[in-house]
Amino acid sequence: MNSFFELLKTRRSIRKYLPKAVETEKILQITNAALMSPSSKRSNPWEFIVVQDVEMLQKLANSRSYGSQLLADSTLGIVVVADTAKSDIWIEDASIAAIIMQLQAQDLGLGSCWVQIYGREKDETISAEEYIRRLLDIPAHYAVLNIVSIGYSNEERKPYAIENLSTEKIHTEKF
Repeated sequence: MNSFFELLKTRRSIRKYLPKAVETEKILQITNAALMSPSSKRSNPWEFIVVQDVEMLQKLANSRSYGSQLLADSTLGIVVVADTAKSDIWIEDASIAAIIMQLQAQDLGLGSCWVQIYGREKDETISAEEYIRRLLDIPAHYAVLNIVSIGYSNEERKPYAIENLSTEKIHTEKF
């Protein structure tokens, strides 16, 4: 990538992946980037579960009735959890770590997509969070924020066009 701004312009949500595994070195770089994420009072409430097992990715794909199925074709999913006892703003801290993983993946030539888990339902009997907590043996005091699917893109997405940005949402001095 030429610049951080170019990285931002080209990072798009990728939902279709090639059946090619992400190399261990790239996974390590993505997870190390997440570990360098800022957090409130350097509490580092986030933790990450790297999932590459095809059967487990299929189970994670069933965590919601809509929006998680892309994990079935992904070769890598990283579940973002946070120790809610460590920070009252764990959602913000974990969200920053998740987007840093996505930006690092983009910089490495990989596609990614955020799959929201927190506050979503698997079905009328169980939340997506509880389903994943049971599936991955996550302790009760950890919240499950999201899953970042990562892989080699099997779709073309155009970069953001600067002229189409909603610049009316930028205010100067006052709203």
